[in-house]
Amino acid sequence: MKKEKWFIILILLISVVFITSCVPGGGSSGPDDLAGFFLGIWHGWIAPISLILGLFNPEIRIYEIQNSGWWYDFGFYMAIISGFGGLSFFRKNKDE
Repeated sequence: MKKEKWFIILILLISVVFITSCVPGGGSSGPDDLAGFFLGIWHGWIAPISLILGLFNPEIRIYEIQNSGWWYDFGFYMAIISGFGGLSFFRKNKDE
């Protein structure tokens, strides 16, 4: 039982490292390396994690400043809306 608990903790820690490896404003992008549509989706999905990490590291932002424009915005907002708005589909109605 103890071995399984440590295995789950290890998997969770590895998952957190992978999730936070591409946070906006992490310093890995240059002027020629603009964030596009798919990074916009990713940054929208990990926005709550980026917000928490941004409290401890001022270089980490929720939104990537070096982006490709409208397509990045579209991907970002699409992920935000589907991630947080989609939770309402799983809530039970109080009337039922």
